[in-house]
Amino acid sequence: MLLTLAAQQPRMLLTIVQHTPSWVWMLLAALIWLGASQFFARSAGLRRVLLMPMAMTAFSVWGLGSAFGALPQLPAILGAWLVAACAVAALSLWLHRTAPAGTRYDATLRRFELPGSGWPLLLILGIFLVKWAVGVELALQPMLAHDSHFALQIALVYGVFNGVFAARTGRLLRLAKTRTSAPEDFITA
Repeated sequence: MLLTLAAQQPRMLLTIVQHTPSWVWMLLAALIWLGASQFFARSAGLRRVLLMPMAMTAFSVWGLGSAFGALPQLPAILGAWLVAACAVAALSLWLHRTAPAGTRYDATLRRFELPGSGWPLLLILGIFLVKWAVGVELALQPMLAHDSHFALQIALVYGVFNGVFAARTGRLLRLAKTRTSAPEDFITA
């Protein structure tokens, strides 16, 4: 319905945006800042590398729970989300086995040197826009909260985004593992 409104009654979309709570726009600003910070080369420890995919996973699960928590099929929907995330992560790791060019791992300091990238911002915005659009759709059509097919579609979309995030982190963890197990990193007697 949201896409139909945007195409047929664009003023209605403006009204929807104006009536979106201000905390949503503050969250969007924070997420844009977080994603934009990824444009620049930086150094990060393992905790920081794990934080973003974990936060986006929590955001997705929260989105599914808050929108479709009344559905008795919620466990199955969350299972579908998890399967989609794992499948996309596995496929992405298979297609792109190595970390992005310019990525380094210092085993001594246990820190990654990461090149800048716009992908995190796109993924963050994708998850946010799905959450926002679902909220709008549910406000316009409350019965969708009881539609397991709609919930499943949303779960699969979240799963794709989370799978890409997980694969990105998986490539970094793979790099760290190969660097810490490399023969030159061991002291032999």
